[in-house]
Amino acid sequence: MSLPIPASARLMNLKVTAPVVWGRSLFACRRALGVQGGRRGSQPCRRRPGSALNAALYSSTTDPKNMTDYLWARYKETKKATDELISSSLSNLLNPDAIFSNNEMSLSDIEIYGFDYDYTLAFYSKDLHTLIFNVARDLLINEYRYPEELRKYEYNPNFAIRGLHYDVQRALLMKIDAFHYIQLGTVYRGLSVVPDEEVIAMYEGSHVPLEQMSDFYGKSSQGNTMKQFMDIFSLPEMTLLSCVNEYLLKNNIDYEPVHLYKDVKDAIRDVHVKGIMYRAIEADIGKYICYGEQTQAVLSKLANHGKKMFLITNSPSSFVDKGMNFIVGKDWRNLFDIVIVQADKPNFFNDKRRPFRKVTERGLLLWDKIHKLDKGQIYKQGNLYEFLKLTGWRGSKVLYFGDHIYSDLADLTLKHGWRTGAIIPELRSEIKIMNTEKYIRILTWLQGLTGLLERMQIYRDAESQMVLQEWIKERKALRIMARNVFNSQFGSIFRTDHNSTYFLRRLSRFADIYMASLSCLLNYDLHYTFYPRRTPLQHELPFWSEQLSSGPFRIPFLQEISQE
Repeated sequence: MSLPIPASARLMNLKVTAPVVWGRSLFACRRALGVQGGRRGSQPCRRRPGSALNAALYSSTTDPKNMTDYLWARYKETKKATDELISSSLSNLLNPDAIFSNNEMSLSDIEIYGFDYDYTLAFYSKDLHTLIFNVARDLLINEYRYPEELRKYEYNPNFAIRGLHYDVQRALLMKIDAFHYIQLGTVYRGLSVVPDEEVIAMYEGSHVPLEQMSDFYGKSSQGNTMKQFMDIFSLPEMTLLSCVNEYLLKNNIDYEPVHLYKDVKDAIRDVHVKGIMYRAIEADIGKYICYGEQTQAVLSKLANHGKKMFLITNSPSSFVDKGMNFIVGKDWRNLFDIVIVQADKPNFFNDKRRPFRKVTERGLLLWDKIHKLDKGQIYKQGNLYEFLKLTGWRGSKVLYFGDHIYSDLADLTLKHGWRTGAIIPELRSEIKIMNTEKYIRILTWLQGLTGLLERMQIYRDAESQMVLQEWIKERKALRIMARNVFNSQFGSIFRTDHNSTYFLRRLSRFADIYMASLSCLLNYDLHYTFYPRRTPLQHELPFWSEQLSSGPFRIPFLQEISQE
C-alpha cells in the first residue's frame, strides 16, 4: 500500500509556469477524474428534462479493493492535468492597464466626460495616508485627550484594505462577502486576529443580518452597527481605529467602542474640514500628487476629439486650482466646460433646492442667480437637477468617473442613467500579483483539488474519509496562501475564499466599467466598445471558454493590448 503524500510536501511540489484558462481546466480535470460530462455525446448532458440525476456522479457504486491507493491515484492524475494545463497558457497574462466591463458600453456613444478630482484626476502618493494618520492621531492626543503613548503607533500601509466593515459596538474590523457572510480569519480586534470560534459565538454563526448592515447606497440605516469603509481616504482611518483599539486593550483600559469610533471619525474629518490636509498638499504638491502627466494626456486626448468635459468634486476651489495647475497648467479650466467644487456629493445628486454659486478669482462667493454655467468659471455647491436643466446633458451620452462607489457612482447610474467608470487603483497591483507564478501555482491547484474533493466525496468509508480530510486540510492551506499573497490580514479587495466581496458586489452594480487609473483610457480609441466577458453561471458549462483566444469574449491579456 502506498502511503499518503504529506500535505506540506505536496504544497512545496506545485510546479507551474503560466496562468490558466478555466474552461480548459474544467474539462482537463474532469477527464482526469473519469467524468464524461460536458461534451457532445456524453450521457449526463443528454438526459431528458425532468429525468433523474445521474446517480453515479453523486453516490458510490464502485468499491475498489484499496480505496487509499485509488484516491491518491486520482489525486496524482488531477495534479498532472493541472500542471500540463498551466504550461500551455503562458501568454495569457492579464494586462493591469486594461479597462474591465460590467456592462456593455461603446465610447462612440459618449459625448460628455465627467470627473471627480481626488483619486480620479489627482492621484496621490502613499505619503498622503501617512500624513492623514499622523495628523488624526495627534488630534486625538492633543484635542481629545487620548494617551500620549499613542504617538508610538505609525501608519502601516499594508494593514487594511478598502471595502472592509467595522462593527462599531464590538470594535471589530472584518471582511464580508457579497452574501453578508464574514470571512473567518479576517476579523481583527485592534491589530490581533480574533479566533474563528469566538467570531462564530459572537454572531451565532458567520452571517451578518441585513438590519445591521448599511443600506443599498452604503448609508447608515436605523439600528445598523456595521460601517463600511469604501473610499481610499478611509485606509488611514481603519488603521488608526485598529491602533487605538490595540493600545487600549493591551493596557487594560476600559472604554466604550462607540465613543472611540466617533472620536476617530471626527479626528479624520477634522484633517479634511479644518484644511490641514489641503494646506500640507499645497505646501509640497510634488510630494503628494503623482502621475500628473498621464492625467494631462487623457484630458488632451478627449479635448482633441471634441468631447465636452466637466468636473464635480467635494474639494475646495483653491485646492483644486493649485492641483490642476500642477497637473495640467494654469490654463486647465479651458479644458472643462463646467467646474463645480464643494459639491457635497452624494447630496449633490439628490438635493433639488440648493443653488449654484459663482466663485470669483479671489475665492469670493457671489449671490447672483445662476442662469447659465459658463466655461472657464468655477461654481460651488448646486445640485444635479439644476445641472441637468442648465446643460441638457442627460442619459447614456454622459460618462462620469470617480473612485467612491457610493458617493460618486450609485445615484448617477440608478437614478439618472449616466454611464459610470470606477477608478480602482488597487486593481493594478492585484493583477500584477495574479500574473505571478506563485499565485498561478496556488490558484490552479486549488481549483483542481476542489474539483477532486467534489467528485470523490461519494466514498464514505473510514479509509476514504481519512484521505479526504487530508485534502480538505491542504485546500484550507491553499486558500490561506491565496489570500496572503494580496494582504496577509484581509486578502484581495475583490474576493473572499470563494465568493466576491461586498465591495465587488457594489462595484459590479454601480460601475459600467472599472480600471486602475484614468490613464488606462490611453490604450483605447474613442470608438472602442467594451464587452463584458460571458462567464459561466454555476449551472452552465463553460464550453465557449475554450475559444477565448479567438472568440468574441476575449480576456484583455497583457500581450494582446501591448501589441495593439
